[in-house]
Amino acid sequence: MDDSTRAVYEARAGEWAERRPARLTEEAAAFSQRCLTGRPIADLGCGPGSYFASLGRPLIGIDGASAMLTLARAADGNVALVQADLTRLALAPGCLGGAWARASYLHVPKVELPLALARLQRASALSAPLEMTMRAGSGEGPVPGDDFPGRFFAHWDAEELAQVVAGAGFEVHEVVASGEWVTVRGRRARTLPDFVGAGMEVLVCGLNPSVVSADAGFGYARGSNRFWRAAVAAGLLAPERARRPYEILAVDRVGMTDLVKRATPTADQLTAAEYRAGWARICWLAGWLAPKVVLFVGLAGWRAAVARGARPGLQPPQAELAGVPAYVMPSTSGLNAASSLASLVEHMHAARDIAAGSQASPAAGR
Repeated sequence: MDDSTRAVYEARAGEWAERRPARLTEEAAAFSQRCLTGRPIADLGCGPGSYFASLGRPLIGIDGASAMLTLARAADGNVALVQADLTRLALAPGCLGGAWARASYLHVPKVELPLALARLQRASALSAPLEMTMRAGSGEGPVPGDDFPGRFFAHWDAEELAQVVAGAGFEVHEVVASGEWVTVRGRRARTLPDFVGAGMEVLVCGLNPSVVSADAGFGYARGSNRFWRAAVAAGLLAPERARRPYEILAVDRVGMTDLVKRATPTADQLTAAEYRAGWARICWLAGWLAPKVVLFVGLAGWRAAVARGARPGLQPPQAELAGVPAYVMPSTSGLNAASSLASLVEHMHAARDIAAGSQASPAAGR
C-alpha cells in the first residue's frame, strides 16, 4: 500500500467503517467452511474487522493502517492483529489455513502483485483456499470521483488476474466478474510461485518445478542440479544470493518462472498440451513485464511448445514474445550428462550478454 492510500485510511478509518459495511458476509462464512482446520485464516486488509464475525476462528487480521486495526481490536479483541504491508508479508511458511482478501490487493500496483502473492502462497498450507476480490477493468491509479480521494487502485481484467494468481502458485477454480468487481477462488498448489516484477534483466524459465523444489520454496533445489553453480559462474547473480529468489529479483534483476506450473518428480511426466498452454502464459508474462531476455532452461519444453527441431542458443524472433529475445539452453539437471558445467556457464553468459545489449551466442548444439 502506498503512503497516500495508507494516509487516507489512517485519517478516515471511522468514516470508512460507517460507509463501507460488510456486504459479503454469506460468502465469507462459506469460505471459512472450506478452510483447513487447525490453522488460522488470514483476513488480508481486514480494515475495521467487518468480516471477523463471518470468518470463524482462529483468525489473523492484517492491515497496513494502524487506525483500522484499532477499530478491528474494538470489534473483536480475540482476533490476532498484525500491521503489515501486503507486499511484504513475513509469515511462517505453511502457517495459514485460508486467505480471505476482500478489496485489499487492489491497492497493490499491478507489477508488484505477482511477488506479493508469492509471499502469500509460501505462507499458505498446501490446499489452503484463497478468495480474492479486485476491481474489474484496466489501468491503475486514483479513481475519479472517489469519495475517499487520494487512494491508489489497480483494475484487473478477469483473465489476466487469473493468470497472475495461477503464476503465483494457486490452482484457480473459479473467476467471477460481476459489475465493478472480479473474484478469484482457488487453492494453494504444490508448486513454485513466479518470482517476477518490473525491470528484469533476465527471466529464467524452467520446464516445471520438481516436487523437491516446490517444497523447498526455490527452483533447482536438488543437490545434483547445476543451475546455481552455473548461474554464479556466469555472473547472473552473486554467490551469497544463490537459492534466494526474492533477493535475486531485487538485486540482480533476475526473475524466475516455469513453463508448466505442475510439480512432478521428473520433467518427462509433462505433456505436450501442458507445454503449449504454458507457452501461452509465458508469452503473456513476457509481453507484460518485458524482461530483456527470457532464458529457457531445458530444450524439451521449447521443442514441444514452439519448434520441434530447435537447437540451443538464441532463437529466431517469436512474435508471441512481444519482441523479447528468447535464449534456449540445455537442462542443468545432473541427469543431463551430455552438457558439461562449462557449457552451461557459457550459455548463461551468452544470455546475460544479450540482456546487456550484446548478441553473442555459443555455437548451436553445445
